[in-house]
Amino acid sequence: MDPLETLRRLCRALPETTERLSHGEPTWFIRDKKTFVTFADHHHDDRVAFWCAAPPGAQEALVASAPDRFFRPPYVGHRGWLGVYLDVPVDWAEIEEIVTDAYRTVAPKTLVARLDAQPQAAPGPA
Repeated sequence: MDPLETLRRLCRALPETTERLSHGEPTWFIRDKKTFVTFADHHHDDRVAFWCAAPPGAQEALVASAPDRFFRPPYVGHRGWLGVYLDVPVDWAEIEEIVTDAYRTVAPKTLVARLDAQPQAAPGPA
């Protein structure tokens, strides 16, 4: 399973998201403006991961509970963003929740309401 393609599918399933390169990496935006997820393919180290917006307190809790899977990313970690390693065994249902939480953290209320109105799809990769 290609982690980039699976991450791409999860991000693009959310309302009004687009993808383009930012700092040389695939990045997903809400309404072409607000970043909520950035892929990190050996961007600052030898790891494959992604960085995402996170609800208050989530970064600290996840990094403390599983530092082998989560980290504080450079540049955006001080804003509470979460780093998620993809070169370890991955629970894609959990990743889907993390990506959706990132979207909810950044998206305007109208898009969050639209997301809440969508029928729930089966979790996991296609």
